[in-house]
Order: sequence, then structure tokens, then C-alpha cells
Amino acid sequence: AQAILAQGSGLCIRCVANAPLVQPHRQLEAMKLQKRLAAEIKKCGRGRIWLDPNESNEISMANSRFNIRKLIKDGLIIRKAVKMHSRSRVRKNLEAKRKGRHTGIGKRRGTKEARLPSKVIWMRRQRVLRRLLRKYRQQKKIDKHLYHFFYRHAKGNMYKNKRVLVEAIHKMKAEQVKAKTLLEQSEARQEKAKLQKKKRTQKKEDVLKTGGK
Repeated sequence: AQAILAQGSGLCIRCVANAPLVQPHRQLEAMKLQKRLAAEIKKCGRGRIWLDPNESNEISMANSRFNIRKLIKDGLIIRKAVKMHSRSRVRKNLEAKRKGRHTGIGKRRGTKEARLPSKVIWMRRQRVLRRLLRKYRQQKKIDKHLYHFFYRHAKGNMYKNKRVLVEAIHKMKAEQVKAKTLLEQSEARQEKAKLQKKKRTQKKEDVLKTGGK
């Protein structure tokens, strides 16, 4: 083959044998013009342009936008699709984590305090309790004195959750109602005793007056 090539070209066999062959990838590297024109036509970056390595000779001959458009139409130059970074596996894993999976000892990085600080838990609890107290005060379920009492006790870590606070509010309101009822009964008894005493005194005075006559 080398001898036939040498005869046709008028070169010696040794020169033909030692002549460097043009590799296809080297030829593609030289086709910067074609890549740039194709990128401008397809409105994308040069990295997304694919040139057919088997048709490098034909592509290298194209030196105008018209020729590049023809090659694109023929499928020798293609704009590669954008690489997709799918989040389907991430969503699936997060959904499982919400159910409590993949959260064992081996999956934890950082201490308990670092993962969920006690201060954050405290702030959340205080906000829940104070929100409830504000709501009860606006609805006239508690007056400003009870609001202040429970606000200070909530800050003093007396109630670990909303349920305990609600129970404490109901208990105190029941005690207040009971105390008020007892006070009213006591006042009624005192009033009744005063009236009876007054009647007895009046009766004695009447007896003394009639006796003196």
C-alpha cells in the first residue's frame, strides 16, 4: 500500500512510511471555527456542540454559516442535550426520612445539642405557650392578672407543654370560682346573722317598752 502511495505521489517509500498520520481527534481540535459557528447558530456553548468524528474531512471543509447549517441539517453537527441532575432519589430519601428511616446512630453527624439545640426547643415551647396566653386574653377567657401570672410561670419552666398550661388555667379558674362562691356564701351568712341579731335586739326593746307600761 505504501509503495502504491509512493508511486502515485512521486515520493519514496521511506518518506511515506515516516510521514505523520493526521489523527481524527487532532483534526477535530483544529476545527475551532466550525465549532464556534455551530455554537452561534444553535445558541449554546462550544462544549455542547458535537462534531461527527467519522465525517471530519467534510466538516473541516465548511467555513461559512450556510455550510454549517447544512451539516446540522444532515446530522453531522449536533447540539448535545443539557446534562440533567435528577433529584428523584433525593426526594425519595427525604420522604423516607420524614417517616423516621435512615436516622439511626450510624447516620448522625454531630452531637444531640448540635443537631437540635436545647435553646431552639425552649424558644419554640415559649412561643407556643405565649401564643396560647395571648389568644385566651383576647377571647376574655383570662384577665390581665391571670395572663401575667401564667406568663411569668411559663418563663419559669412550670409548664412543659400546652396541655399542662391549659389544665393549669382551668384549675385556677375553677379555684377562683369556688373561692368567689364561698365568699358570697360567707357574706350571705354574715348578712343573715346581722338581720337576726337586729331582730332579736328589736324584740327585746319592744318587750322592755311594753313591760315598762
